[in-house]
Amino acid sequence: MGFAALNPCYALTGVNSCHLWYKNKMKNRRSPPKPRRAAKGPTLGRDRFAKISEVEGIALTPGMKRRVAEFERMGLSAGERRRSIVRAYSKG
Repeated sequence: MGFAALNPCYALTGVNSCHLWYKNKMKNRRSPPKPRRAAKGPTLGRDRFAKISEVEGIALTPGMKRRVAEFERMGLSAGERRRSIVRAYSKG
C-alpha cells in the first residue's frame, strides 16, 4: 500500500497535509458566561432606593442632588461617577 492510499489528502492534492475548509463541529469546552447580577439579587432603581432611604431617614443634600444631575447630564459611567464622588470627599 502506497503513501497516497494512507493519506487521502496527498492522493487528492499531492500535498502532505490538509487544511480544514469546513466548519469545525467540535463542541466548545468553555461554558457560556453566567449572568453576573443573577447571583447578587435584584437591582434597585433610583426611585425605589429613594423611598427606602426616606424610611431610613437618609436624605440627599442639595449639593449631592446637583452632582447627580450633573452626572446624568454628562452621561458618566458608574465608575466615573464613583471616582468623582471619591475625589469630592477625599482629604487633601
